[in-house]
Amino acid sequence: MKSGPLLLTLLVLALGLPLAQGAASGAAELRYVAHGGVLAAGPPVADGVRTGNTLYLAGHLGIDPCTGQVPVDRGTEARLLMESVRRTVLAAGLRMDDLVSVTVFSTDPALNETFDAVYRSYFHGRSYPARGFVGASSLQQGAHFEVLGVAVERPRLQL
Repeated sequence: MKSGPLLLTLLVLALGLPLAQGAASGAAELRYVAHGGVLAAGPPVADGVRTGNTLYLAGHLGIDPCTGQVPVDRGTEARLLMESVRRTVLAAGLRMDDLVSVTVFSTDPALNETFDAVYRSYFHGRSYPARGFVGASSLQQGAHFEVLGVAVERPRLQL
């Protein structure tokens, strides 16, 4: 197994350095994805980074784009969060079906059912991505949910 290019890519991602297309290392070009969400209040990060056929989603929150705040209703927060994920996946040229792994952080385990009800609605007619649900004592901006994910573009049938 050749791990050199993978290790280099992981190191470059960790350091936040751009990769040049066609670099001698054989590493793929990185494409930073932004969908136009609320950036002023958040940290200086991309919504996602695509390298080759893989998209790495940054932590997404359920922020109301009009107010820049987390809504009071947890179902609305979960819906805004999943819309943020969906917009980033689409902006990277992928589909929600391409999500292979999702990690959900929640400040209250009692909210899992609320989140799940919204989450299910984004994956019609197929199996779900692998998923972890992690408890967190607090999240940015007072959010109750945060999602990280990985999507991998898969070959499409040409009809």
